[in-house]
Amino acid sequence: MSDRSVLIVGETLVDMLPETPGALRDVESFQRRAGGAPANVAARLAALGSEPLFWTRVGDDAFGDFLLDTLADRGVPTRFVEQDPDAKTTLAFVAHDDSRDRSFTFYRDGTADTRLETGTVPTDALEGIEWVYVGGVVLASEPSRSAVLDLIDRATDAGCSIYFDPNWRPELWDGEDASVLRDAARSADVLKATTDELRELGYRGETPEQLCEAACSEGPHTVFLTRGAEGSTGFATSAAPWGEAAVERDGFEVDVKDTTGAGDAFVSATLGALARGERDLGEILRSANAAAAISATTVGAMEQPPDWERVESFAAEREQ
Repeated sequence: MSDRSVLIVGETLVDMLPETPGALRDVESFQRRAGGAPANVAARLAALGSEPLFWTRVGDDAFGDFLLDTLADRGVPTRFVEQDPDAKTTLAFVAHDDSRDRSFTFYRDGTADTRLETGTVPTDALEGIEWVYVGGVVLASEPSRSAVLDLIDRATDAGCSIYFDPNWRPELWDGEDASVLRDAARSADVLKATTDELRELGYRGETPEQLCEAACSEGPHTVFLTRGAEGSTGFATSAAPWGEAAVERDGFEVDVKDTTGAGDAFVSATLGALARGERDLGEILRSANAAAAISATTVGAMEQPPDWERVESFAAEREQ
């Protein structure tokens, strides 16, 4: 992967992780962790050996300072990381159920990541960018929505490949029409989603492969479908540079501590593999499943992100 051949776009926020599982109203203490799906992807790509550019915005406050320090510590270039003097940093309080799955309560009304500005990433900066990853949360609010949609249009015109993750969080849309997510999915080359997300976007199919095929019929040439502990599915049409394919890979069993960021680990591995030239969807899914499983063994979405050697050794050990 060439340095800075990837641009990540979206939110950076603080995850407040509960010390104990249960309803949020019953949790007495939390651990502060850096989060936001795009930020997690950027940090994990950096650990995999890239230096992805990252366009995001945090508040000019203590939480924003913490996030900027964390991104720098993780090796993420901060050229397009802005600190907003007039807005706070987004907070997300997480609740875990008994299986360590999570739900979110966001404090995000007018916060910095909702205020991305059109033109922050100039068109000439897209000239050397091969992949642009966009997370769907940033599309839930203006002016960030318009700014990011403008970037997608300019990146497409510049010949960049678009990787989109809807990251559906219904509580952020507050009953608003979320059709913009389906529009963004149509404009993508690669779409990563869960089964539930594809159905929320209006796609229909009885099997994972049928859901992927339905999504591809509207634009993307490749879909990566995550299915939790069951593993993942990769589907590509004949329009994909790597050719037509439909594959499934089982997940890896681990002692789960926190699933926050596991999907982002999957994204970073698929995106990193594509950007470095991998074309075998089965191998890409194997690495991505391993990266997600490793993530679930730690608390926090950016903690101890693995390099490629660790991902490969993890997968190989569990396949013996």
